[in-house]
Amino acid sequence: MTDAGGDADRIASLRDLLERANRAYYVDAEPIMSDLDFDTRLRELESLEADHPELADPDSPTRRVGGEPVSGFESATHAVPMTSIDNTYSVEDLQAWHERILKGLGDLADPGVGLVCDPKIDGVAISLRYEAGRLVSATTRGDGTSGDVITGNVRAIRSIPVRLATETPPAVVEIRGEIVMPNASFERVNKEREAVGEPLFANARNSTAGTLKSLDPKVTASRGLRFIAHGRGETVGFDVETYSGFLAQVRSWGVPANVHSKAFTSIEQVVDRVDSFRDERSDLEYGVDGMVVRVDRFDLQSSLGATAKAPRWAIAFKYPAEQATTSLLEVEWQVGKGGTLTPRATMEPVHVAGTTVRHATLHNIEEIRRKDLRIGDRVVIEKAGEIIPQVVSAITEARSGDERAIEAPLTCPACEGGVEQEGPKLFCTSAECPAQFRERLKWFVGRDQMDVDGLGEKLVDQLVDAGLVHHFADLFRLERDQLLELDRMGEKSADNLLAGLEVARSRGLSRVLAGMGIRHIGASAAKVLARGFPDAEALMEASVETLEELPDFGEITARSLHEHLASESTRDAFRRLREAGVSLQSDLHRDPLESPAVSGSPFAGKTVVITGTFEAFGRKELAERLESLGATVTGSVSKKTDLLVAGEKAGGKLKKAAELGIETWDEPRLLATLSEAG
Repeated sequence: MTDAGGDADRIASLRDLLERANRAYYVDAEPIMSDLDFDTRLRELESLEADHPELADPDSPTRRVGGEPVSGFESATHAVPMTSIDNTYSVEDLQAWHERILKGLGDLADPGVGLVCDPKIDGVAISLRYEAGRLVSATTRGDGTSGDVITGNVRAIRSIPVRLATETPPAVVEIRGEIVMPNASFERVNKEREAVGEPLFANARNSTAGTLKSLDPKVTASRGLRFIAHGRGETVGFDVETYSGFLAQVRSWGVPANVHSKAFTSIEQVVDRVDSFRDERSDLEYGVDGMVVRVDRFDLQSSLGATAKAPRWAIAFKYPAEQATTSLLEVEWQVGKGGTLTPRATMEPVHVAGTTVRHATLHNIEEIRRKDLRIGDRVVIEKAGEIIPQVVSAITEARSGDERAIEAPLTCPACEGGVEQEGPKLFCTSAECPAQFRERLKWFVGRDQMDVDGLGEKLVDQLVDAGLVHHFADLFRLERDQLLELDRMGEKSADNLLAGLEVARSRGLSRVLAGMGIRHIGASAAKVLARGFPDAEALMEASVETLEELPDFGEITARSLHEHLASESTRDAFRRLREAGVSLQSDLHRDPLESPAVSGSPFAGKTVVITGTFEAFGRKELAERLESLGATVTGSVSKKTDLLVAGEKAGGKLKKAAELGIETWDEPRLLATLSEAG
């Protein structure tokens, strides 16, 4: 029999210890335990919390490994806009900015103006809102006025405290800063992507942005992101006179702030700091592309004000990109999970920006053609706060005549399937290309697709690595004995997975289409197709013209889908699924007038777009309600749209609907109509 009181004390002790360890590591840079010790204690805490659910705490360190996936991100308006900062590239411009500051302040500048230098971090701007000391929301910069709320993902970042370390927190404080991916984490992520044939991220910032927009917080938790504070938004019940004082305060609360931030009393000192930091930045563990210089006192910042796009009291000095010359030896084409073929250059090793590099992204075939790059060229590469350099140009005057043109591949290098170009990008058209398959399979079984209970990403990897699954259909042929041979697979887990697969067999055509990873076909478009066709056979027989008549389908989407459906690999995928007992029938295909619930509905047969936020509904809930009344809900406004339903904070879709003369309803009218419709 366990000692409940003793366990409660141990849980409280472990939570306190792990939070202190996080602060010691991320804020104080003085670790108090090894990674192994931290992980061991975290596992102990997880076990104790599992035994005592009555002691659950949403702010426990165990909850920071990522919560449940989300279906999308809501938008929120910033209480104080997140403005950009003007850039300068020369010391003369920096000095001229300082002169404007002194002139603008007049007598307020006597006897001098304190300045602060902060490294300009190449990350993703975020605003953390704490109320009574507790993290309540995290919002991206967005357009400066509003951004996406990504609180679930941000809570999974260990360097961000979910509670401020103070007994007297302010009522409200918004702490702004950058989320970055350290170089070591970035390199690890790219190695993992390379191992499964995905295109490499061009730089840590792109990787960070992609991670934060993941719908699964566990992805965020796995990638080692960090937060570094550099500003404030709305504050209530908190007063501090200077920016340097603000940074000191947030550090005392356990929030990481840049240790390289320094205060000065003259522009000469600032110029010296900007110059000396030019070389120091290459030793940092994250990307820095300049130095932000700002007036220290908040009252003087208020006196100086802002222009239409940026504050007058701050400026960013940008360091020039470092360049080097090398030879382009070869180009290989990597296949990503969406079938995108991305060219990667192999070059003679060259030292640039503190590292030796051999590879560079070439982005796409049109970029290669625009720059007229050839195998054997001497090329200029550039690295500006990026781990992977960019090929800037070919040195054409150095050509000998032996250089070779870089040709777009005619077949997929991974499966020899067909390749087609759309815009500047090339795509493999094979539905089950092995280079894409592992990631496609993870998508296929996901919640908004086939929703296979008990089948997570790690188990997908195990199934593929064990050679048990080569096609989507192989999932539905798995046997209990095969599953029990997998590492850490017990009888109960095996039975749960088989039960989940049995349920998934009957999801129907819409879910199958959404899960197959067909370009342009997400959940919304899959529903449109499932309403338009009774089964997969009828869909495969549809002409381009028939597809183009569907709501939200233009010529490009219709033609691309038609070619995909006509391919032997797609037809083979449908055949295998059918033989494995997966339903390819549509439960959405019906005459709107056949259903009593739909008969007479004001939404029957109408194409509806939803935008903004609603008090009475979530977006997904509203879409399902309208679909039950015969509507076709699509994601974008076009000439085929019959009705736009606009809630609060509606954006570009509302404007486009007005331009096209499309009928628009607000929430009160929607509720009244739904009430009448029953």
